[in-house]
Amino acid sequence: MAPPHGPRTGRCKVYGVVVIFSAKKIVKILAEAIPSGSPLHEPEIAGNERVYVEECLKSGWVSPVGAFVDRFEGVLADYTGAGYAVACVNGTAALHTCLLMAGVASGDEVIIPTLTFVATANAVAYCGAVPHFADSEEATLGLDPAKLEKYLERTAHITQGKCFNRRTGKRIAAVVCMHTFGHPVDIDPLIKVCRHFKLPLIEDAAESLGSFYKDRHTGRDGLLSALSFNGNKIITTGGGGAVLTNDKELAKAARHLTTTAKLPHRWEFIHDRVGFNYRMPNINAAIGCAQMEQLPGFIDRKRRLARRYGEAFAGIAGVRFFHEPQNCRSNYWLNALILEKEHAGLRDSILEAANDAGVMTRPTWRPMHHLEMYKNCPSMNLDVAEDLYARIINIPSSPNLENDS
Repeated sequence: MAPPHGPRTGRCKVYGVVVIFSAKKIVKILAEAIPSGSPLHEPEIAGNERVYVEECLKSGWVSPVGAFVDRFEGVLADYTGAGYAVACVNGTAALHTCLLMAGVASGDEVIIPTLTFVATANAVAYCGAVPHFADSEEATLGLDPAKLEKYLERTAHITQGKCFNRRTGKRIAAVVCMHTFGHPVDIDPLIKVCRHFKLPLIEDAAESLGSFYKDRHTGRDGLLSALSFNGNKIITTGGGGAVLTNDKELAKAARHLTTTAKLPHRWEFIHDRVGFNYRMPNINAAIGCAQMEQLPGFIDRKRRLARRYGEAFAGIAGVRFFHEPQNCRSNYWLNALILEKEHAGLRDSILEAANDAGVMTRPTWRPMHHLEMYKNCPSMNLDVAEDLYARIINIPSSPNLENDS
């Protein structure tokens, strides 16, 4: 008798044998791989965090000035290979700063992937600009350079060295790519597209600290890039983010803007533009310095966890574990399962069954063009992002799920 079909089951073949592909099957594999009650991603505080915080407290310097801020910025620049790092209060503030430094202004359009966390779109809106949504590619889950190029050939024109949208008449001021779940975008062809259309490239590298594209750390290719150190990221400072750039003047301007645009003076409060109170506090940077000492170990364990997931799901038809793109070395910040197209309708049943069983899972972010405040923004065809949204399931990814033994 053929296996039943229903809201929680589908039919698939494994090694020539017909089996039931079901929410129960997926949950069973996850339950065997990780402890019950595992969150998606939790911080690990196991190094010098308390020592450095105590040192910070004793110094009396806990606000956005202090030795740990300088040290943290130096460690970030050294690790990523970026020329400069400017520590901020969070990743969204860092991305907002990147956009402003790139010259994004009110009324402009900024191309971003629709498949991203809302902060990417919000940072554009903070500038008074409009998100212009681009599609993703399944190989990287990030912005599709080939599709973007074809779209801009039809939609954009260059006038006096600037890119404009033929349909809206607005300037397209920048492209923001996002390294989804820590997996690098195919950035070399994207750089060529941006150069051809006179568009600065900004990397939303919030999730990709420790990820490399062709041996280059993410965040080094864009004019500016943003990192995040939220509590769920690969390292944390509690909150926190950073701007990366290889441009000395942009780094200087970003540091000035994020320090309320205050001019140096022994006693006067003189501000030369509307600035932002975006600098990272010293006490948070102290935690970050300790976390950076442990980053190689975090990445090693997360990659081992990813290999274990890959092996666990290798023989299961109907679903696959997402592996790092070609020519990349990913931090596997957030692991993902991708359902085959014929099983997309089972996504919510799997999410329900897994969470009922104490295994935290979630879908990827709802595409930005589905959100009420962004539904009327310009966009290209977004079929791939729509399809991926219907099929992606994120699964527990904390480094402590893989021990050091």
